Amino acid sequence: MAEMEHADIFVAGGGIAGLTAALAFAQAGWRVVCADPKPISDSAEDPEADLRTTAFLQPSQALFDRIGLWPRLAARATPLQVMKIVNLGATYRSRAFDAADIGELPFGWNIPNWLMRREVHAALQEEPLAFYRAGISASSVLSRTDHALVTLSDGSGVRAKLVLAADGRASGLRDAAGIGTRVLRYGQKALAFAVTHKAPHDNVSTEIHRAGGPCTFVPLPDHGGRPASAVVWMDRATESVRRHALGNAAFEVELLERSGGLYGPVKLASRRSIWPISSQLAKRFYHGRMALIAEAAHAIPPIGAQGLNMSLADIACLLDLAEAGPDRLGDQDMLARYDRRRRPEVTARVLGVDALNRASMVGAAPLQALRAQATGLLHDIKPLRQGLMLLGMAHGGRRSTAVPATPPEAPKP
Repeated sequence: MAEMEHADIFVAGGGIAGLTAALAFAQAGWRVVCADPKPISDSAEDPEADLRTTAFLQPSQALFDRIGLWPRLAARATPLQVMKIVNLGATYRSRAFDAADIGELPFGWNIPNWLMRREVHAALQEEPLAFYRAGISASSVLSRTDHALVTLSDGSGVRAKLVLAADGRASGLRDAAGIGTRVLRYGQKALAFAVTHKAPHDNVSTEIHRAGGPCTFVPLPDHGGRPASAVVWMDRATESVRRHALGNAAFEVELLERSGGLYGPVKLASRRSIWPISSQLAKRFYHGRMALIAEAAHAIPPIGAQGLNMSLADIACLLDLAEAGPDRLGDQDMLARYDRRRRPEVTARVLGVDALNRASMVGAAPLQALRAQATGLLHDIKPLRQGLMLLGMAHGGRRSTAVPATPPEAPKP
């Protein structure tokens, strides 16, 4: 190696999870190096910008508050007070799950992914114990008794007590460690984009089910004086590819039909991005002095706001373990505890979302009717409804206690 840098923690990958992990540990007093091969997008117009949005649930907001990040985000976050599930097709049924049933705070707050990554990166740049390496990736990790040696793509290296592999679904570090994965495929792709529409969203996130997969409208601040939503539209891969190639006017017509006209006429307010849908689960969450987090450990379809919130729960768990035993940072006891705490819960959520997605894909009328009846049953029995909402927000993290600010101005969708 040409150079050897010393750190307490090395983070491989600078997505939202990797940057948040680096910020969290630097805030807690550890020297952190984060290597990030992908550039940061400054706006939604950037061709590389991630146009998806994330509904950050209460435990995630509590983590942001804990590490001093929430003040940067509160004014740009759209509260999600109600989550509505609508079944279209053979049987129409609509049920609304209101966060007021279980507390005073919203379920969560919706933030565009590109904006979130930009703000976490900006916060990280202000941390004296955080060192950000742009345009560089981790090539290999060699674990020893009391440290790990990380080789970087520019030939330099980092010696650290703990390595966090946040290098994504196709994690090279996970594969190099010989950790296998279980992959569940659906033959689906998802389209992500922003729209404006006639009807106000009233801070209601609406998941619309029909054959092929859900189409979800998640509230955004008004855009150009009109109500706006982020949309994730899942369907069979062939249909999603076909729609991705449509002109705007034809696409808007199909979206109006697919949404059942619930929001009235819609207008695209961003470009459309497309990506394949699958579930993936690592068979172990650690190796040597390396912990897998986020999509290196688990990946699921965008249903129920689970994916990135589970990733942030990984970070909160590791941060708790590190603070409880700083002298054991990165050792086998700490990482085995992490695996025992996170993997069973993550496995249950991956399988639960898998079942929900397969139920959403069904096209046969009797099965659609059964899906609608099940949704109604879960909603109409109050203890079941409250338990389901609490389960959806529980990620092994701390519940939110902060009252976020009301957004004073709207970012672009």
